[in-house]
Amino acid sequence: MSSPNLSTSLDQGAPPSATDVTPRGGGLRHRLPASLAWHLGSLLILAVILYPVIWVVGGSFKKSEDIVGSLDLFPGNPVVDNYKSLADGIADISISTFFLNSLLLAVGSVVGILVSCSLTAYAFARIRFAGRNLLFTLMIGTLLLPYHVLLIPQYVLFRNMEMINTYTPLLLGKYLATEAFFVFLMVQFMRNMPRELDEAARLDGCGHLRIYWSIVLPLSRPALITSAIFTFINSWNDFMGPLIYLNEPDKYTVSLGLKMFVDQEGLANYGGMIAMSLVALLPVLAFFLAFQRYLIDGMATSGLKG
Repeated sequence: MSSPNLSTSLDQGAPPSATDVTPRGGGLRHRLPASLAWHLGSLLILAVILYPVIWVVGGSFKKSEDIVGSLDLFPGNPVVDNYKSLADGIADISISTFFLNSLLLAVGSVVGILVSCSLTAYAFARIRFAGRNLLFTLMIGTLLLPYHVLLIPQYVLFRNMEMINTYTPLLLGKYLATEAFFVFLMVQFMRNMPRELDEAARLDGCGHLRIYWSIVLPLSRPALITSAIFTFINSWNDFMGPLIYLNEPDKYTVSLGLKMFVDQEGLANYGGMIAMSLVALLPVLAFFLAFQRYLIDGMATSGLKG
C-alpha cells in the first residue's frame, strides 16, 4: 500500500487529462471577429475623413468643366494646366505676393502672441499683486465674447484712426495680449514651475525681467511652441479679418487670393482654385511637422505638477 505522500507526488506529476486542457485557439477565434470589425470600422472612418483630401488632390488634375458634377476621384487624363496657370498669377498679381503677405501676417502674429501673452502670463502666474484674480477672471471672460460682436466697434475705431487697408488692425491685438486662450495656456504651464527657482534667482540678485527671460521662458518652451503653432495656422487661414480691413489686391493674403478665382460674372476657375488650395496647405503642413514633437510635449506636460 502506497503512502499518502507518494500518491500525492504521483498525482502532482501526472500529465493532465484531455478534459483539463483548454484549447488555446478558442480565445483567438472569439477575438477575431471583434478585432476584424474594429479594424474595418477604423478604415471606414479613415476613408470618410480622407475623402475630401483625396477629392481635392484629384480635382487639381482635372479641367474646370470636369470638376463640378464628376464622381471620379481621379481623372482618366490628368492635366497639369491648373498648376501652370498659377505661375501666371491672378489678375496680373503673382501668387507669391499672396504668400508673402500671409507669411508676413503669420510670422508677425506669432511674434506678437509669444511676447505679449508670455509677459502677461508671467505676471498672472508668478507675481502677486492686488486684483490679480479679478483681472484674470475678466480676461477669461473675454473668451465668451463672439468675434462678430467686436467686429463693428473695432472697424469704426480703426477707420477713425485711418488704419484701414493696412496690416495694423490684424496685428495690433496680437501685441496687446488680447488672445486670452494663449494667456491661459501659458499661465497654467508657468504655475506648475517650482517657486524655488524664483527664490534662488532673487538670491542671486535677479529681478522679474531677468527671471522671466532666463528661467521661466526657457522652461516654457513647450507651451510657447504650442501657442506658436496654433497662432500660425489661425493667421494663415484667417479670411474674415483680411476681408474686412484690406481693400487693395496687392495686399491680399492667400485666403483672399482664392476668392479672386471667381470673376464678377460668377464664373469660377475651379481647377486653379483647387490647385492653389493645395499649394497653400504646404507652409502650414511644413510648420506643423517641424514642431509637432514640441506640440505633443506641451500637451503632455501642461497638466503635470512641478
